[in-house]
Amino acid sequence: MDTQSSSSTVRDHVLQPLEEAGLSGFHWRTWLTAGMGFFTDAYDLFIIGVVTSLLTPLWHLTTLDLMLLNSTALFAAVLGALIFGRLMDRLGRKTVYGIEAMLLTGGAILSAFAPNVWLLLVFRFIVGIGVGGDYPMSGIIMSEYSNRKRRGFLVNAVFAMQGFGLLVGPAVAAALLASGVPDATAWRLMLGLGAIPAGVVIWLRRSIAETPHFMLGARGDAAGAAQVVGTLTAKTVAAATESVKPLANSARVLFTNRRFLLTLIGTAFSWMFLDMAFYGNSVSSSLIMKTLSPTGSLLTHTLTSMVIFLVAAVPGYWISALTIDRLGRKFIQVMGFAVMAVAYGILWLAPGIAQQTTEFLLVYGVSYLFIEFGPNSTTFVFPSEVFPVTVRGLGFGISASAGKFGAAIAAFLFPVLLVRLQLSGTMGLLAGISALGVVLTLLALRESKGLTLREASQEALLEAPAADDGTLAQGN
Repeated sequence: MDTQSSSSTVRDHVLQPLEEAGLSGFHWRTWLTAGMGFFTDAYDLFIIGVVTSLLTPLWHLTTLDLMLLNSTALFAAVLGALIFGRLMDRLGRKTVYGIEAMLLTGGAILSAFAPNVWLLLVFRFIVGIGVGGDYPMSGIIMSEYSNRKRRGFLVNAVFAMQGFGLLVGPAVAAALLASGVPDATAWRLMLGLGAIPAGVVIWLRRSIAETPHFMLGARGDAAGAAQVVGTLTAKTVAAATESVKPLANSARVLFTNRRFLLTLIGTAFSWMFLDMAFYGNSVSSSLIMKTLSPTGSLLTHTLTSMVIFLVAAVPGYWISALTIDRLGRKFIQVMGFAVMAVAYGILWLAPGIAQQTTEFLLVYGVSYLFIEFGPNSTTFVFPSEVFPVTVRGLGFGISASAGKFGAAIAAFLFPVLLVRLQLSGTMGLLAGISALGVVLTLLALRESKGLTLREASQEALLEAPAADDGTLAQGN
């Protein structure tokens, strides 16, 4: 048996108990540790919409100031996802995990004490680096600790914690606004509170062990991986005596093989299309509520947004998590994009609905439900599975960066679009973007439900002889 074939056999043997294990305590501990980061990410990203509404009269913010404040953390997240994605491939998951939570904690505290708009932008940039880094870190660690039958549920459940962040953000804002706390103090408390959940998980993340997938694929440490798998599954896993050759760790493998390249295009651009619709709506929800009800108070608009999140967004996350391993990632993503396109299309083609608050909120809420029970969840799950372990962080990082770039562009332009195109025209633009998501998913992504992580990521392509020099033969 040649070295590559032997290494492949050893990897399959060592990882099999992990892939077949039932859900147990270590799965839930990993979920909580990873998920708390996403709770913080959502809170930090979406609270800024209320903060800017408070700061506008206090600091006499211009439209450009609003655009920058709404989008700076998202632009920084583009960079953070790329940096942390590649670092975790080069240095290991454990070495890097937790650093992004430190950035979230420090950035939130600094933001709360910002004396002017320019320093607030700097501190929000720090928050954004942490947010971007958390995407590949948490998604991949959960994926690499999961079993094949429930991997979609576990990774999706990590992401679903974002829903609680979406809910808590408006709840905290509403409580502060209703309590009579001066606006000059309220906005600082809103930003500073984001440091609490981030600080809680720093220690938890530093205690996470290196994943067996990385130990085997990147380091060739079969004995160490066998020990970790044995500890987690309470089964004896024989340490390999054969030589286990690490897989190629060159970034070029994502671009020199047509299969990987097509997959990367699918994960990156579908995430971009999704986030252009999702973040434009979410970060600017207070602006949308103001457009619907110009005479309403900020408290009323914030409470309305919170109700939409509670009724539509939060259930959508968990419906997706509970069904993804049966319905499949691809089906859910296509369905979600399609319903989004229809909902936004209705708001575009029937602009009179914008004058009927109840009807508008009903359609708007349906779009939110199918964003969460759809591509907002699956665009996170797909890149945690479909790239080989040695470039999984980079593939995920590129995908998340594309998403955050789309989100940043949407958050930056949304205030202007609402003025130039009006609400109906803006919804028509989002309908077209959602339709592109349907087409791209159908053409570029393959179903991964029920597969082992090595099968879903097509690691066998890196075990072929052509991979010895770090390159790949062209796939089809």
